[in-house]
Amino acid sequence: MRKFNIRKVLDGLTAGSSSASQQQQQQQHPAGNREPEIQETLQSEHFQLCKTVRHGFPYQPSALAFDPVQKILAVGTQTGALRLFGRPGVECYCQHDSGAAVIQLQFLINEGALVSALADDTLHLWNLRQKRPAILHSLKFCRERVTFCHLPFQSKWLYVGTERGNIHIVNVESFTLSGYVIMWNKAIELSSKSHPGPVVHISDNPMDEGKLLIGFESGTVVLWDLKSKKADYRYTYDEAIHSVAWHHEGKQFICSHSDGTLTIWNVRSPAKPVQTITPHGKQLKDGKKPEPCKPILKVEFKTTRSGEPFIILSGGLSYDTVGRRPCLTVMHGKSTAVLEMDYSIVDFLTLCETPYPNDFQEPYAVVVLLEKDLVLIDLAQNGYPIFENPYPLSIHESPVTCCEYFADCPVDLIPALYSVGARQKRQGYSKKEWPINGGNWGLGVQSYPEIIITGHADGSVKFWDASAITLQVLYKLKTSKVFEKSRNKDDRPNTDIVDEDPYAIQIISWCPESRMLCIAGVSAHVIIYRFSKQEVITEVIPMLEVRLLYEISDVESPEGEQAPPLPTPVGGATPQPIPPQSHPSTSSSSSDGLRDNVPCLKVKNSPLKQSPGYQTELVIQLVWVSGEPPQQITSLAVNSSYGLVVFGNCNGIAMVDYLQKAVLLNLGTIELYGSNDPYRREPRSPRKSRQPSGAGLCDISEGTAVPEDRCKSPTSAKMSRKLSLPTDLKPDLDIKDNSFSRSRSSSVTSIDKESREAISALHFCETFTRKADSSPSPCLWVGTTLGTVLVIALNLPPGGEQRLLQPVIVSPSGTILRLKGAILRMAFLDTTGCLVPPAYEAWREHNVPEEKDEKEKSKKRRPVSVSPSSSQEICENQYAVICSEKQAKVISLPSQNCAYKQNITETSFVLRGDIVALNNSICLACFCANGHIMTFSLPSLRPLLDVYYLPLTNMRIARTFCFTNNGQALYLVSPTEIQRLTYSQETCENLQEMLGELFTPVETPEAPNRGFFKGLFGGGAQSLDREELFGESSSGKASRSLAQHIPGPGGIEGVKGAASGVVGELARARLALDERGQKLGDLEERTAAMLSSADSFSKHAHEMMLKYKDKKWYQF
Repeated sequence: MRKFNIRKVLDGLTAGSSSASQQQQQQQHPAGNREPEIQETLQSEHFQLCKTVRHGFPYQPSALAFDPVQKILAVGTQTGALRLFGRPGVECYCQHDSGAAVIQLQFLINEGALVSALADDTLHLWNLRQKRPAILHSLKFCRERVTFCHLPFQSKWLYVGTERGNIHIVNVESFTLSGYVIMWNKAIELSSKSHPGPVVHISDNPMDEGKLLIGFESGTVVLWDLKSKKADYRYTYDEAIHSVAWHHEGKQFICSHSDGTLTIWNVRSPAKPVQTITPHGKQLKDGKKPEPCKPILKVEFKTTRSGEPFIILSGGLSYDTVGRRPCLTVMHGKSTAVLEMDYSIVDFLTLCETPYPNDFQEPYAVVVLLEKDLVLIDLAQNGYPIFENPYPLSIHESPVTCCEYFADCPVDLIPALYSVGARQKRQGYSKKEWPINGGNWGLGVQSYPEIIITGHADGSVKFWDASAITLQVLYKLKTSKVFEKSRNKDDRPNTDIVDEDPYAIQIISWCPESRMLCIAGVSAHVIIYRFSKQEVITEVIPMLEVRLLYEISDVESPEGEQAPPLPTPVGGATPQPIPPQSHPSTSSSSSDGLRDNVPCLKVKNSPLKQSPGYQTELVIQLVWVSGEPPQQITSLAVNSSYGLVVFGNCNGIAMVDYLQKAVLLNLGTIELYGSNDPYRREPRSPRKSRQPSGAGLCDISEGTAVPEDRCKSPTSAKMSRKLSLPTDLKPDLDIKDNSFSRSRSSSVTSIDKESREAISALHFCETFTRKADSSPSPCLWVGTTLGTVLVIALNLPPGGEQRLLQPVIVSPSGTILRLKGAILRMAFLDTTGCLVPPAYEAWREHNVPEEKDEKEKSKKRRPVSVSPSSSQEICENQYAVICSEKQAKVISLPSQNCAYKQNITETSFVLRGDIVALNNSICLACFCANGHIMTFSLPSLRPLLDVYYLPLTNMRIARTFCFTNNGQALYLVSPTEIQRLTYSQETCENLQEMLGELFTPVETPEAPNRGFFKGLFGGGAQSLDREELFGESSSGKASRSLAQHIPGPGGIEGVKGAASGVVGELARARLALDERGQKLGDLEERTAAMLSSADSFSKHAHEMMLKYKDKKWYQF
């Protein structure tokens, strides 16, 4: 029988290759040893990969637009992304293929379309009448750079201003250029010797569409008469212009300038402005001009029927306000309100009741797009309060350092988290409803609860409701509350080994059923939390300090399965209850003056008020050892049924009984092996690699180990690139040096070349500990970065009061398994191939005194072991599924034979592996550093999916990528946004129904009434037949070399979706025309030729008829 290469199975992914892999697996085991056949239901057709939704604040925003009729907001970014927001829950993400920055957005108001102008001088028309908006047309300017666009309400002619100072006109229906051009040299004074600069503003007079106001950067403004093709008035000011805005009556306009001034002009008085205002300038007494201020970047002039107009502006602060935050200024009558913002202002828009520019505007809100936030200000309430933002835009409130995703949670979890989170809401918001409320929700096809947990650099943990492709924050936990905050730099004896984020979250371990939460932080601290709906005051915060040490003595470890001798005073196989005073001394030095036995952070020693929600059960800290700081924690697991928490780093492993508040196990990694250690290791003193205190991180070379780096902050920008890869927390490192493609023996210890073996995976379970076992028992499986799996046996006392009195006995079992690459994930299957989840204790309220009956019950309460096999015969076996960076193995238990094996990748390594449920079955899902997403059946590890999804461009993706049940996955696509995706074919099919609709048919409001006298004597709004002016018949064709038309990939779905709209009708006609259009020229020529030949033919025929008219047939 031919032997097939597993690598080919991965590459080919065909039915043939998968059957071949089964042949190979059968070859691995003699017939007598063959595993019982488990029916696998998952097939490759159950898998399909697609992006679902993107949540969070648009990263690096650059443009803003609003449709006042549809009530839809659009935000463009510097990376060419487009985010559309309607009512809460209606969001959409699109991307321009070029990735060029969006410089301006213009809605075709109430048409379900949007024009985007990009920094690469392209214009795009987006169809919003479909659930996934698509580009219908693009226009690429070849000779000029686009600087400003203006599309008048209910017009199909888009004015495009350029860097050269010219204005071109685009027909948005056909996306072609008109022959009508306003040249800069015609617009400005002939006597002017200098170029007026780029066009920074275009708008038509609200009362006369035939008059176009053009603002040039240099300070010149021109009122252009479109019909007579000449300038009516020219207004000059000696400061550069940033923006211009009309009064709705069309008799005045306002300009904002680079010296912090506003000038108001009467249309008919071009000589000088009627008023010059410096909103933030100090008025000097002797009548001199006020001191110049910073530029006013934008101004809006909005009128109300019943009062003074609003003048709203950004920028313009005086230069002496150093350190002042960016401001939005609202001037209304005599009052001026200065609203401070947390970040710099990118753009703002005033939301008004009417879409008509020639009516009283009646502004009701201002939407302010900040660099990292979106703020909506209520103009109708005193004090201008902000609206409470219903969108999930606060993901990045503090940088995300890790995240976990749980689909199909217990149904009572989201209501429980919501009820405790509702109490955390801030006060003082506007009383009104959020005004951006366009679009409609999709159909909620998925009904299972989903929760996302994000850990942050400031030590906060946020719980999000992620059900049915929406996102809403439920509850926020601040883990830093248990620690003393340092008042000043001198008061920081313990946190000086950490940069600016000593509380940053590195690992989250959560049990949804019991609601137990455990976090590991960057300062080598672990906190265990219990969920409670009651408020409590904790007099003394329970605390343990653990001394984890990496040291090899020359003494041989004892043989057998005894616990090896322990190198530290804290440790051993028997628990150490903590002394009554729960806070040990927080500073002590060893004899040679080095810092010793000191944790990185100081726990508060005053009573702590704990609100309903997650409450601190126990704080565990690793301490300094002889001048060396504790190493960062690399893995963590908690089990509510056993009452245990375990964590490890590159020094070793520690297990704590959080019910008895005692350390059960404290071993160096090497001591876990006992005498079975397969590696030769050099003895190492902990102080061997201390560097001089002056050495910074920038001096780290590959061969040296600097202890400080282990407590580095995950958001510190000073990280050395040579620090550890997946398990450390790095910001956006550019992987240009190929450091990801090289083979690594360890994901944690690439900092030094000594083979420091870190603990990389931990899993509590009830299974067969040793080969000779006849029944499963509680144990802990430990995976290391060198690919070893070790098993630790747990001997638990009975439940109830005995559990708190008798010690838990912990001993290494001697069982050792080996894989290639660091161990990432472990799970267990029963004989039928079903997942055996770890045992858990169902959640109950701990802060309420129990009734007698309850006490009796709790005494008898045994942990919930959810193993389906426990009800079957005890002798039945199990399977251990182990996934490493390089391969996956399924081990049969208790025999410990390898039943199945799959080499996942040779040239790259797996960053994340998860065993997940899908379609009433389970599979192994992996994300590789080379960008591939793969799934494998269980237990046979048949390849089911292998798709190249995205290259690993930064550590953020590696740090945050996670798979969960029902085909869901997510990662942080930018510092502010979560991208969700699915690998389930069923979800891909249902996605269209689940997505919200942006466009809803809405009546356009009636135009303002001109009034009797205005109609009689003129003076109302003057309309203009733009078609007559800009159409091909009067203005001719534009130069072909000026711009190139590119049909968009809007596709058939786009056309169907837009069938009812003007844009849609045209799009459909264009598609039909495009098929014929190219042949029209040839057709005309051919027709002409055919006509002339037909003409000559008829002449010949007539002559022949006359010639033979009187002849008989036999005379021919």
